[in-house]
Amino acid sequence: MADDKFDVIIVGAGPAGTTAAITAARAGLSTVILERGEYPGAKNVQGAVLYTKMLNDVIPDFWKDPQAALERPITEQKIMVLSEDSAVQVGFKSAQWRKEPHNCYSIIRVNFDRWYSKKAEEAGAQLYTGVLVTDVIKKGNKVVGVKTSEGDELLCDVLIACDGINSLIARKAGMMDDWRADEIALGVKETLFLPREKLEDRFCLEANEGATVEMFGEITKGMLGYGFLYTNKESISLGIGCKVSHFMKSGITPYALLDQLKQHPVLRPILKDAKPLEYSGHIIPEGGYNSMPPLFADGIMICGDAAQMVNPSHREGSNLAMSAGKFAAETAIEAKKKNDFSSKTLSLYQKKLRDSYVIPDLFDHKDLEEEVESRPELLTVIPDLICRSAYEYFNVDGRPKRDVQSAILKRIFRDRAVRKLIKSELTFSNIMAMGKKALKGALKFKSLAKEGN
Repeated sequence: MADDKFDVIIVGAGPAGTTAAITAARAGLSTVILERGEYPGAKNVQGAVLYTKMLNDVIPDFWKDPQAALERPITEQKIMVLSEDSAVQVGFKSAQWRKEPHNCYSIIRVNFDRWYSKKAEEAGAQLYTGVLVTDVIKKGNKVVGVKTSEGDELLCDVLIACDGINSLIARKAGMMDDWRADEIALGVKETLFLPREKLEDRFCLEANEGATVEMFGEITKGMLGYGFLYTNKESISLGIGCKVSHFMKSGITPYALLDQLKQHPVLRPILKDAKPLEYSGHIIPEGGYNSMPPLFADGIMICGDAAQMVNPSHREGSNLAMSAGKFAAETAIEAKKKNDFSSKTLSLYQKKLRDSYVIPDLFDHKDLEEEVESRPELLTVIPDLICRSAYEYFNVDGRPKRDVQSAILKRIFRDRAVRKLIKSELTFSNIMAMGKKALKGALKFKSLAKEGN
């Protein structure tokens, strides 16, 4: 490397790291990205959906770049609740999403990350691939650089860790321990080739438009997780993921779950004749706000998956990572101006996250998974009940509609799972308790923000 001392060293060339690099380099900071893969994206696996606003904040009008690695603008989003042989779906499709800038795009990460990293190099950042960082260098309590597997020692004023869920940097800096099995999920994905015309016909799409489908219910066999389907230019990204702790308990393998998903009666016609192109698996942060490590210390900040910045209830991750990378770089710029890289100055990074949507969204959804896990019927009995009720409602069998509707309501309210949910959720005292809990949570968040935590 031409220099062994930089203003900023970033480990990881994913959305967080590359965003940080572009922001820092544009401000004139000497910036280097170290990526362990042979090229950016080589080690990344994601569905994937990319939200426009966060990238547009960094690269205005990026969608106009003919080289931008975008698949399809998403004009329709659906949610499916599946039983063993049926599905109830709700969705939203809008002509407004056909207008630029689009709300989001489907992407293939291996292509997108390579394009995005070139933007970092154009901004003045140096990118080195095939570099494995093995340790951090400390001077007292301050992180001042990294060591590589080649024996190199690279020094910096600020180190930004964007090296994913198994962040070696965060561990070596003493900011993170190994994740528990209930803090991570394992997702598997298959990319299936389908000609453009067939794809658009099967999903009722206009030319070059895209759709997403999120799937819940029987497909996860009672485990906490969901399936997804995203349309690319000439392929489909189909995947499913569940908590690792649930996989361990059930003994079900992720690939078996994906194979069963492909054979579901509702999906099978959509996937007919689709040719497998790629199969991949990936660990996904699942702990969210409750599992976030310290986000900064003397000389270091942590972004993206390494910091549990994933909102699974809204299928968001790369947008949070990009925002975090931008805020970390802006904080590094301020620290450079002051020539102060202590935790006191770098705490600005966390303030920026709290003043944005990132930490508020993670905070508001921090207990959602625990709530769902405490009501396992939501993952098993309720999806089946929804589908059976829909079947009766739409089935014409000679009975008066009033009798059909009455039978559906009786079945619903006789079901033990439904009665249990109603009893636990809809008592007056419990409604009041839920309201108090929400208010207490909001007050706690404000208090934490004031204290700078």
